[in-house]
Amino acid sequence: MKGQQRELNLRFLAQPTDVNYGGKVHGGMVMKWIDQAGYAAAVGWSGKYSVTVAVGGIRFVAPIRISDLVTVHTKLIHTGTSSMHFAVDVKARDPGLDDGVAEERLCTHCVIVFVAMDAEGKPTPVPAWTPLTEDDKRLAEYALKIMELSKGIEATVERYVHEG
Repeated sequence: MKGQQRELNLRFLAQPTDVNYGGKVHGGMVMKWIDQAGYAAAVGWSGKYSVTVAVGGIRFVAPIRISDLVTVHTKLIHTGTSSMHFAVDVKARDPGLDDGVAEERLCTHCVIVFVAMDAEGKPTPVPAWTPLTEDDKRLAEYALKIMELSKGIEATVERYVHEG
């Protein structure tokens, strides 16, 4: 396979159609951007059509304003047999202050998981990624912890649904 792409950035300006009644970009739009960037990253790593299977640990840290320059950064942090886990940071800054003063601010963070699919719509193997640096090992561990937490939440919801 050609060289896999481990990291990807999408950059664009937040538009007036992206905002909620409070004048800030709404969470649903941010989640759409995360999914789009994650899809591009998953295809870039696997070379195959991929589907979203989970989003974990999503945190909305700071608002995004109309006309902010938004960067959605994805980084592969774990692979399973057919799955790819990406850490996603959504950052924003005022594009008009390009004099080194305008700092990007972290607005949203999460881990998103994709599964590569074959032509019949069945999960198919992806190239393995092995963490080599201490930072990569920490990120891989983080990916597994986030997904384990999500499984715990799913089990709790399932219990309430069947008891209620």
